Amino acid sequence: MKSYRIIIADDHSLIRQGIKAMIGQEPGLQVIAEAADGQELLDILEEVRPDMVILDISMPRVSGIEAVGQINGLYPEVQILVLTMHANAQYCYHAISAGAHGYLLKDDSDTELLPAIQQIRQGEDYMSPQLASEISKEIRDPKNRLSKREKEVLDLVVKGLTSKQIGESLCLSPRTVGHHRSSLLKKFNMKNSVDLVNYVIKNSLIVR
Repeated sequence: MKSYRIIIADDHSLIRQGIKAMIGQEPGLQVIAEAADGQELLDILEEVRPDMVILDISMPRVSGIEAVGQINGLYPEVQILVLTMHANAQYCYHAISAGAHGYLLKDDSDTELLPAIQQIRQGEDYMSPQLASEISKEIRDPKNRLSKREKEVLDLVVKGLTSKQIGESLCLSPRTVGHHRSSLLKKFNMKNSVDLVNYVIKNSLIVR
């Protein structure tokens, strides 16, 4: 079986070595490179394409969240696992919105790192146990229930476009746009578009 290739990015050498040691215990997983900051990670990705990047949020030069966004935009086939000490849900919202496939707290890494990697490898998102319940209630379930067209409509609603402008942009009839807006309100359990926009902005939710 082909090895699942991983790049680790963390500004602490001991952390990188610890992650590498844990991954080395699992057959079929291979660490192919390490980076000490976000910019070094992006430089490596120009030359080497892994299956997964595991990166911290707090890194010099280019932050983890910024790196996630760039990786997701430039290399959408690369899966991304954020491994961080930040247990604040807001950091998690930013990471998921930027394109991360998983968010794991370092406190959970001893028991959860390998399961997280395997779950993401199988095409599923992963959330650290300490945050899973809160995140699923706040953001993940509604977004996961959106169709591609609903995501496009939501993006334009948040940008402030009117229904007429949305229809012209997406080549939809006013009736179809209205249907999608009603569906979005129902799925997010919001009373009106203002509440929906405020919710998306508050939670830094960027649909993709």
